[in-house]
Amino acid sequence: MSEDINYYILFDNYTHGLALYKLLQLDSIPARISPTPHILQEKVSCGMSLLIMPEDIEAVRACIAEHGAAYHDIAALPCQIKTDRFRFC
Repeated sequence: MSEDINYYILFDNYTHGLALYKLLQLDSIPARISPTPHILQEKVSCGMSLLIMPEDIEAVRACIAEHGAAYHDIAALPCQIKTDRFRFC
């Protein structure tokens, strides 16, 4: 079984990230504002990224191309979300 992959859209600044987030909302494409994973923080200075699920990445790329949205890179990483993180019993 392969690991789940998440896509992180990286930005040079917070303003570009929020602008793309709003465009994705207008196009009804799900995205979540997320801290940039530590492994990717050396690529950009902005600590904000957009978390995109694999099934939505093509729609996101189309939205970026259609609107000419600014971004630094799109990085694919194994899922960083640990659903059992706060289980105590």
